[in-house]
Amino acid sequence: MHLDEVVEICRDLSSEVREIVRPHLGEKSAREMQGRGASGDSTFAIDEVAEKKVERRLEDIPELAYFSEDRGLVGSEEAKWVLVVDPIDGTRPAAAGFEACCVSIAVAPYHAVDNPYPKHGDVVYGLLQEIKNDAWFEAERGKGCRIFIDGEEREPVILPHEELSTLFWTLGFRGRPALPTILVLEELVDRSSVDGGVFDLGSATYCISRLLTGQLDAYVDVGDRMIREAPEVEKMFLRAGHGHVLNNSSYDLAAAGLIASEAGLAIGDAFGAPLDGYPLLASGRSGQLSCVAAVTPELMHTLIDEIDAGIQRMHEHYGWS
Repeated sequence: MHLDEVVEICRDLSSEVREIVRPHLGEKSAREMQGRGASGDSTFAIDEVAEKKVERRLEDIPELAYFSEDRGLVGSEEAKWVLVVDPIDGTRPAAAGFEACCVSIAVAPYHAVDNPYPKHGDVVYGLLQEIKNDAWFEAERGKGCRIFIDGEEREPVILPHEELSTLFWTLGFRGRPALPTILVLEELVDRSSVDGGVFDLGSATYCISRLLTGQLDAYVDVGDRMIREAPEVEKMFLRAGHGHVLNNSSYDLAAAGLIASEAGLAIGDAFGAPLDGYPLLASGRSGQLSCVAAVTPELMHTLIDEIDAGIQRMHEHYGWS
């Protein structure tokens, strides 16, 4: 199976998931808890609708394995490609009927024996499709980014911005302990929340795509870096995550990361390093990563400096060495 064929399957799958999920947007029944997925995050009724569609669509294609938040890795030794799928990135906005929810699909070469541990740098195709609106974003490695809104192809609108006081940005907050997270981001929030804007939109993919539409300047998620630099904070994550550490994983960032880089955005982890070396098919803590995306490399460097200072502030507040 060639990549072109896989891309067509991804496009069809994304549209099918979107169509089956849209009638459930904003419905009270969509919020019903169904348990917890392989990641430890809550699985809502609306998630299960989407996951079952993915299962049915891919179960008879042995050349394709897939990896998702709720199912983990599914596939046979015959698989030549793996799809990293988040059928609904932004479950909570979807359950509330908001716009900030997307289907996210990334593709990487795969073989259960010869290449069982692909990384983010192996992703060759990424697709994001908004569920409520008619918009989608896709990229093939080395070939740039394509955006379609209301059926028309659009150019990315990336507006350079460097002044923090007027920054429009969004942060990853779901499942992160509130006080230490705000300690890390305190100065950035205080500096930008009046003359700029600070948002928690509930979907990493939607947030990063807003940098391509000119609506936002940056996306900042520091959760995984906090734990790596201060292991003492993990117990707070466990409390906030109801017994699980919840941060972004590959299904949140694999497609968005490729699309962002192909469009010319600056994107990496909260240390400022590329995402390429992170594992693509790991569940739980081993598959988690932080993320900073910005409209320019200069802004990203400034944000990393702010995070560096914030991590030190968190250490000092709690008396951690």
